[in-house]
Amino acid sequence: MKVNSNLKDKAEAINRELAKAYPDARCALNYKNPFELLAATILSAQCTDERVNMVTPALFKRCPNAKTLSTIPQEELEELIRTTGFFRNKAKSLIGMATAVAGRYKGKVPAHMDELRELPGVGRKTANVVLGNCFDTPGITVDTHMSRLSQRMGLTRNSDPEKIEQDLMKLIPQKEWTLFSHRIITHGRQVCQARRPLCERCPVTSYCDYFQRMQRTAAVTSKATRGKKLPKKIR
Repeated sequence: MKVNSNLKDKAEAINRELAKAYPDARCALNYKNPFELLAATILSAQCTDERVNMVTPALFKRCPNAKTLSTIPQEELEELIRTTGFFRNKAKSLIGMATAVAGRYKGKVPAHMDELRELPGVGRKTANVVLGNCFDTPGITVDTHMSRLSQRMGLTRNSDPEKIEQDLMKLIPQKEWTLFSHRIITHGRQVCQARRPLCERCPVTSYCDYFQRMQRTAAVTSKATRGKKLPKKIR
C-alpha cells in the first residue's frame, strides 16, 4: 500500500522536533540487562514506570536471574510486586516467562520477536521494548501514550495497537523507531497528557490535527459570540 507522502513528511517533521525537545529521551524503566528489562516491562502493564522502579530493586535482589525467578514461591513473588497492581496475574506471567527463559533458552533472554512473543506475559509492546533497548533492533512501542498521541496528531486512524504500530512503521525511518517511541512517550508524560494536553508548551502544534481542530473550534465560538447582541443593562 502506497504511503501518503504528505503524512510521511509530517511524521518525520514531528520526530525531528521531538528530537530537539527531548535529546536525552530514553527508557524510563531501570534495568541492567535484558532479563531485568523484560521483567520490569511485564510489571509496567497498567502501572507507572515510577512505581515499577520502586519495586524492582527488591525483586532483582531476591531474583537476579531467570532461574531464581522461576523457582520463587508465587505467594512470595506476589508480595514483592503487590503495589504494581494485578499482582497475581503478573506473578504467574513472571514465573512462566522465567521458567521458559531458564529452560528453553538456558537463562538468556531471546533476541527475536517471535521467540519473545512465545514467552508468558510478552506481547509486541514488551518485545519491542526489549529488542529496541537491549538488542539494537528498532521497534515502535505502542503503549497508552503512543496510542493517544499518534491518533491526536493524525498519524493513524486506528485504535488497535498492532495496526498503529504498522501505520507508524511506514511513516518513520526504521533506524528511528526506538528513539521515536521514547520521544513520543516522554512527550505524552510531560506535555500531551490524557486529560489536559498542554498545547501552549508543545513544539509540534503546527503538525497536530488535535490542535488545529481546537483552533478552528475556538475561532467559530469566538465569531458566534461576537455576533450575538449583548442584553440591555437592567436599570
